[in-house]
Amino acid sequence: MTARPSRERVRLACGAVLRYLLMTVLAAAMFLPFIWMVCTAFKSSGEVEGAHFWPQLPKPENFKIILRLMPDPFTHRMVNVYLWKWIYNSLFVAGWVTALQVFTSSLAAYAFSRIRWKGRDKVFILYLATMMIPAMVLTIPRFQIMVSLNLVNTYRGLIVPMAFSAFGTFLLRQFMLGIPLSYDEAAEIDGAGHWRIFLDVVLPLARPGLITLAIFTFLMNYRNLLWPLVMIKSDYLRNVPIGLLTFQGQYGSQTELLMATTVICIIPLIIMFILLQKRLVRGIHLGGGVKE
Repeated sequence: MTARPSRERVRLACGAVLRYLLMTVLAAAMFLPFIWMVCTAFKSSGEVEGAHFWPQLPKPENFKIILRLMPDPFTHRMVNVYLWKWIYNSLFVAGWVTALQVFTSSLAAYAFSRIRWKGRDKVFILYLATMMIPAMVLTIPRFQIMVSLNLVNTYRGLIVPMAFSAFGTFLLRQFMLGIPLSYDEAAEIDGAGHWRIFLDVVLPLARPGLITLAIFTFLMNYRNLLWPLVMIKSDYLRNVPIGLLTFQGQYGSQTELLMATTVICIIPLIIMFILLQKRLVRGIHLGGGVKE
């Protein structure tokens, strides 16, 4: 009687160990490129071409060169890098896009989940079908619209087209479908209209979904390359991906400087993920568990 339970416990324990071992290996494989990037940022130009993974003589001067605190030892001139401007542009555009996208998506999600109107589900399916269209296909029509509105090479041209998201609407709709309709009915009895219900009842209860969408939107727009590459013509509007692209064209042979620049540029994303990872995981978990 006791042999079977003990064997079952051993089998379950072995299965758990194998799962954790597999996840550890996968995590290490995904983390290895990041470790290589950080190590390369501290290498000299000679060590970059060598076979050593770890820097033999760490060279923090690479970061001083990138931050324009000292000249490049090869050219004896300051590098043409305006790192803080790139980061500011990425943060500014991503912040505005995130705020607008969360606002517009929450409005659309409320209409598709809490208000009953003729053809609602059919319109939502058509709206959702736009997610199947590749972003590159929409680039030319968007650019033509921006040209007609004189928004090319402006912050508004980078922000406005990205302020609407079918994915964001779908995500928030799933969260709102999990909120009981009895809350809306109770608020209506107290005389609340749709705006009052939306602001005071639905949004507070959908906060995990709002935070999840905000994190995803910010991360995607901070590292967005295609649309800024089409819209930007001036140096002062370059974001991080465009800045890194131009830097690679000028200093591509100096891999250590390129890696040092990349390390500094991803620091805001790392800080944001560390601070909000629990909310992100909780939001994904709640969103995946909602049943219509």
